Formats: sequence, C-alpha cells, structure tokens
Amino acid sequence: MEHSSRGPVPHGHVTLVQVAQRAGVSAQSVSNALNNPDRVAPETRKRILAAVEELGYEPNLSARALRNRSSSLIAFKMRPARPDKASMLMDDFLYVLNASAVEAGYHLILCHAEGGQAGEIKAYRDLLKKTSIDAFILAETHRNDDRVAALRSWGVPFAAFGRSWDGDDEMAWVDVDGRAGTRAATAHVAAQGHTRIGHIGWPDDSELGQDRREGWLDACRARNLDTDLQAAVVDSLENGRQAAHHLLDAARPATALVCASDTLALGVMRALHERGLRPGVDVAITGYDDSPTAALVSPGLTTLRQPIDEVGRQLIQAVDNLMAGDPRPPHHVLLEPELIVRDSSLPGRRDTR
Repeated sequence: MEHSSRGPVPHGHVTLVQVAQRAGVSAQSVSNALNNPDRVAPETRKRILAAVEELGYEPNLSARALRNRSSSLIAFKMRPARPDKASMLMDDFLYVLNASAVEAGYHLILCHAEGGQAGEIKAYRDLLKKTSIDAFILAETHRNDDRVAALRSWGVPFAAFGRSWDGDDEMAWVDVDGRAGTRAATAHVAAQGHTRIGHIGWPDDSELGQDRREGWLDACRARNLDTDLQAAVVDSLENGRQAAHHLLDAARPATALVCASDTLALGVMRALHERGLRPGVDVAITGYDDSPTAALVSPGLTTLRQPIDEVGRQLIQAVDNLMAGDPRPPHHVLLEPELIVRDSSLPGRRDTR
C-alpha cells in the first residue's frame, strides 16, 4: 500500500523519484499523475501534486517532449565571428530568426561546434541525446552535405538557409538569389560605361561563391565583355586588397570590380587608396551583403542587400509546415536581393584602353 513519507526538502535538482518518495507512491504513479491523470485515484493524485509543489519539481522537458512529440525547440549552429570580415549578416539573421520563432510559438537554441560538418553532426547528436529538439535549421549548404544525410537518418525535421546544390527536391530551404544579385550589380556598372569589369569571388569549393560568380558571367556575356579579369580568394579584407592589386596590374586593368562580399570590396577600397585611385571615379566597386560599414565608408559602398527579415520568417514557416505534417511539396523559396547604389560605383568612366 502506498503511503506518504515526510522528510526534509531536498536541495538542488529534484527528481521524479524524490517526488515519489515524498508522496509515498511509486515513480510510475507520479508519472501517471502528471501525464495520464485518469490512471490515478483522485486522492493519490492530490497527494502527488502537493509533493510536486512542496519540492519544486519541474518535469523534464525532454521526457515531456518525447511523450507529446513536440518541445517547441529549434536548434541552429552559430558560427564564430571573424575580425577580418565586415558583414554582420549573421547577427541580423539570428535576431530575425529568433523573433520569428517566438512569434510562431517556438524557441531557438544556439549550439556550438568545431571540426567542420563532422563536428556539427556530433553536436546535433549530443543535443538530441540531452534534450528534445523539434527541428534544426542549417546554414551554408553544400553538395553532398553530410548534415542532411544525418538528420534524415535520425528522422529529425530540418530546413536550410541555402538551397540544395544537389537538386534535392525533398529538402526544405530558403535562399537569396546571389546570381541575380551580381548580375544586377554588373549590369549597373556596365550602364556607367565600364567594359573592363572584373570579379573578386570565393574559391571553387564555395557553391554560394560560384552562384554569385555566375551572375557576373551572365551580365558580361550578355554584353560581349571579356571575363578574363577574375580572382578567387578566401573571404578577408587582406585577400580582397591583394586580389585588387593583381587585377589592376593586368595589361588592360579593370575599371570596375564586382565583389562577392562587402569584406572583399572594402579590401579593394584599401588597395585603391594605396595606388592613389578614387573609388567610383577611377574604379567602380560593388560589394554584397550591405553591412553597416558599407554605408559608413567614404565613398559609400554600392552593395546588395539580402532580405534577411523574409529569410527568417520563411525558414520558421518551413519548419512549422514540417512539424504540422503539411502534405504540400517541400518549402522552396528563392528571394531577390536589392541593389543599393552608393558613390563607390558612381560616376563611372568609359574604358578607353
């Protein structure tokens, strides 16, 4: 027969077993009282709830989530900040993502991981073991993305900021059309009279970088312009500076440089100042991301603004659809960036060489 057992209130984290001991019942009876009250006699449940309140017991979120198949938690791996990068895009993205999650009834959990995709997968596995996550949001997608395979094998819903570069129609994603963005930036400087338009982008293993480079190629080819002035470097101010010097030292140097990021574009500006050249007047420059620095430098940097607010909202919508078992095709949204014209690309000058 179950009976009450009085004693001192335990310190620290209170367990279900301690509640059971205080109420004089089995641990299963406590579990039933909290989750299946119809299985417990009213007097027994009353005694158990009194013990819960007295001890300050808080039911484990993970266990409750397993029963209810929902924890309202979404996990996202935060990448480390780099002092040599000008963009604060991820800061804005995290703010919007969290606000959108809360509005939809979810909470965002940030996790840390080192060691590339393998480290990220390990962090995901550890999170799933220690707590219950409804879904994950991925960023910086790649071909043959191991994270996608892992989450699918575990049966965990996910959506990505970045499309599937493998043409995976089953993956939910939201992305910004980098190709359309650099195409618009290149068309803009061409409209200023430039015919020697160079490109400074990222290495070939960056699918995002390849996408942005394709926009530059599209615009140049549509105007029968040469595409020999290009450089692929790791994203940093110094690499942008060195790439600019290289393209400006060519036999027929560039008079405009379209860059894959504001970081690279600001490195180009530094190179121009070192050569006594004026951004916008002597060499047009465009960036990508519309970082806060882009509006503060002189001259202001022409760049492309990503619709981060809409990206965050659409990603949470994608997760919500997955959680609801929406039978419609997976969420695929490709958004257009906005060209923000400032003085770094004006006034243009015609290439007479």
